[in-house]
Amino acid sequence: MTGPDDAPARPHSRSHPRLPPQTPAHRHTHGDSRSRPGGHAHGHAHGHGKPPPASARLRRVITAVIVPFAAAIGIGLVLLWPGGAPEKEGHSGIGFDQQTEHARVTAVTDVACEDIGVQVPQGMAGPCQEATVEITTGPHAGRTYTEIVPPDATRSYHEGQDVIVAYAPDAPAELQYSITDVDRQAPMLLLAAVFALAVVAVGRLRGVLALVALVVSFLVLTLFILPAILRGSNPLLVAVVGGSVIMLVTMYVTHGVNARTSVSVVGTLISLLLIGLLGSAFIDWASLSGNTDDQTGLVHALYPDIEIRGLLLAGILIGSLGVLDDVTVTQTSSVWELRQAEPGASWRKTYRAAMRIGRSHIASVVNTLVLAYAGAALPLLLLFTIAQSGVSTVAFSELVAEEIVRTLIGSIGLVASVPLTTLLAALVTAADRPDARPAAATSRRRRRARPRRR
Repeated sequence: MTGPDDAPARPHSRSHPRLPPQTPAHRHTHGDSRSRPGGHAHGHAHGHGKPPPASARLRRVITAVIVPFAAAIGIGLVLLWPGGAPEKEGHSGIGFDQQTEHARVTAVTDVACEDIGVQVPQGMAGPCQEATVEITTGPHAGRTYTEIVPPDATRSYHEGQDVIVAYAPDAPAELQYSITDVDRQAPMLLLAAVFALAVVAVGRLRGVLALVALVVSFLVLTLFILPAILRGSNPLLVAVVGGSVIMLVTMYVTHGVNARTSVSVVGTLISLLLIGLLGSAFIDWASLSGNTDDQTGLVHALYPDIEIRGLLLAGILIGSLGVLDDVTVTQTSSVWELRQAEPGASWRKTYRAAMRIGRSHIASVVNTLVLAYAGAALPLLLLFTIAQSGVSTVAFSELVAEEIVRTLIGSIGLVASVPLTTLLAALVTAADRPDARPAAATSRRRRRARPRRR
């Protein structure tokens, strides 16, 4: 018994050989969805790993945007390269600018504060601590001295604890050393190792690349941004150049060199430009000096040529860069995935669908940024609460206003990056129309090469 497909082919027929039937799950048509008898169905798989290759025209357009930008950043890096931090004659002995050595607490005994002449604040009870400290590094290694710890001190010591001591060579012998901090190198290194293992275990190769990008960011910060600012270069210009280098290296190393990453780079660049303009305008309008804490005052005292207001704006730019990376990459990836799922959709439809994702991202990211700044300024907020100051007095004081400006400017840049990057990605994916003629010609050649059934 024979069916229609078993009939012999007619000698004069020039129709193409019959293709095996396709299930709906494997059939994918572009443009016109009407099938033709004996026609060829064009199909491909949608992967969520590597993005599909962009057309030659799109690659040329992106190259025309990214290459000049990268070249300008490279030129700026060469012109502003500091060649190391400026050298100073000795240490000032103020804050972190003092000579330090390693030491170890060898013994701790409790003594009455009155017996050693230590005055205790009223209402404070408890004995004083007399810690014997042995210097373990430096010219006086092996030397011991006694450190008195009053009961109202924020830190107490125990026998065998490693500490950091400040060394004042011009002071009397009995006053040359004093404990400034504890040696926490071991727990910090262990925590860093746990972090790296967690990133690699979850992210695998992408996690390794993220750690490489993190190391590069740290090198740019310590070898270029900080020394260039210390040598008197404009902090804003240094932050723009250094931040751009960090952005380019981080994004391309972590996410690969492709059109999707390039669109994220452009979106991040536009958002950074907006943050810089808004930050400059509102820092000037609000008359913020940037000199609001002991660290900034110390930097200004040691290096009077540094522009403190520009340093504030540079901090806003660099602080916003990491979160901008997350937002722009997420939105670009969303647009690319939506476009792959529905290739025939217009750019408006793709944009609206991606913005629904972006709105959820905005809410979480902005809240995260605000809480991060609030957590950093928590001791300051406690001081204002203790003083029972009004909300307006607290908010409009320079100490808090600086943090508010820093938070709101960064948040505005983050919010603006979502529609900007989404629109840019939607337009790019809609304009990416690969030439179908080579594929069609290849398909015709393959059909001709197939043997006919007899």
